Amino acid sequence: MELTRKNWSKKDINTFNLYLESLKNENKIEWTKRIVNTNMKVLAIKTPILKKIANEIYKGNYIEFLSFMPLDYYESTIIIANIINKIKNNKKYYLDIYSRKIDNWASCDVLNFNNVNKEEYYNISLEYIKSKETFVRRIGIKILFSFVKDCNYTDKIFAILDKLYNENEYYVNMIMAWLLCELFIYQREKTLNYLKDNKLNSFVINKTLSKCRDSYRINNEDKQLLLNYKR
Repeated sequence: MELTRKNWSKKDINTFNLYLESLKNENKIEWTKRIVNTNMKVLAIKTPILKKIANEIYKGNYIEFLSFMPLDYYESTIIIANIINKIKNNKKYYLDIYSRKIDNWASCDVLNFNNVNKEEYYNISLEYIKSKETFVRRIGIKILFSFVKDCNYTDKIFAILDKLYNENEYYVNMIMAWLLCELFIYQREKTLNYLKDNKLNSFVINKTLSKCRDSYRINNEDKQLLLNYKR
């Protein structure tokens, strides 16, 4: 199928969906569905193929393609997320639509926010974290990964996490732990001080320690030290 198009119609979207169907891997569908934990239809198309499809669409009239926001399959979310990652202007418009239509962690985590305006996306993160929808909140936390190397945002991130002490959704708590692990890697002293005095629930703290202890980027001495913070 020609993916680098000047125009997209509803008929073209239907053809696109048939094209995706032709690429499905029957042997991996149930495994993928179980790992991703999605209610969306799964085709189990390999990630490099999905990225290539996204790249080809982006070379053409991707705006018209996104106007249909064709999220008929889990794989469609990965394609669209990869297109959104490339958008420089009006990214939030598409992110707002996308974030409210997904139902799984992988469709969140494929998003990246490299080279965005930090203050703008810090505020978007604050907005998303207030959402009642689990995966919108998860994306709100995912945005903060772009700031882990910037010490000017470290205390702000800790303040955000402290406000989520009542969070009870597994997929939000898990990404909070992942974020804290990244902060420990890049902002070690500040993160140690935060681990001494924070409002987070025990699940997040213990998952953070587990992720740190599993990381090859953290030395054995620090892995042993972190056990002191286990709850």
